[in-house]
Amino acid sequence: MRQLLLPLLCLICCQAFATGNTHNESFSKAKRLLLTEVYLGRNKTLYCDADYTLDKQVIPPLGFTTSKQLRRAKRIEWEHVVPAENFGRSFAAWREGDPQCVTSKGKPYKGRRCAEKVVPEYRLMQADMYNLFPAIGAVNALRSNYTFTLLPHASASFGSCAMKIENRKAEPPESARGRIARTYLYMDATYSHFSMSRKTRQLMEAWDRMYPVAQWECDRASRIKALQGNSNQIMEKACGNWVANNP
Repeated sequence: MRQLLLPLLCLICCQAFATGNTHNESFSKAKRLLLTEVYLGRNKTLYCDADYTLDKQVIPPLGFTTSKQLRRAKRIEWEHVVPAENFGRSFAAWREGDPQCVTSKGKPYKGRRCAEKVVPEYRLMQADMYNLFPAIGAVNALRSNYTFTLLPHASASFGSCAMKIENRKAEPPESARGRIARTYLYMDATYSHFSMSRKTRQLMEAWDRMYPVAQWECDRASRIKALQGNSNQIMEKACGNWVANNP
């Protein structure tokens, strides 16, 4: 019986992994495809709904302000909604380094740079376009890898943009919450190297219900599927419900 179960378990594991990004290990290529193909004709940032040009210059919305990261505020960056550190630290190379991760001067290093060099699965996760969204660079920088939550007593951190960042926590605007939730649910369902805490799962499931998909979110998922090769079961379910409710 055990001999029969082992191949079955292996098949199940392989199928589960195959639902993620298995096509592109290049973060740079993912960003290029997002800019020139996925978001073509819909150049809007996630948190602040700011317009941007194809050379990645931000057109700040009226009333947007920031006193930090002023140079990065002029350009868009591609934000990992589920921070790379949140799944990267599950790999030993990120936490401890690797014999291959040594500088030309013989100094060992670890973290993201080491994981990128020696862990193919990390590179695939880092380049997964379902987890990447355009953001004003300053917002991306200040959000860092902070956990999303509700900050009812905090003020908006960027003037007219309703993004709040305080005490190493972040509250996104309502317009972004559904997309954020479905991204977290996708990454959790797809990759064994990422799992949400119970508290985060409860929040993301609530936001998924409260902020249903719109047409553009479904179009984005379709474009990514065509380029990256894997479907997003979270989005397929949500978009199926959207179609049923919008005949």
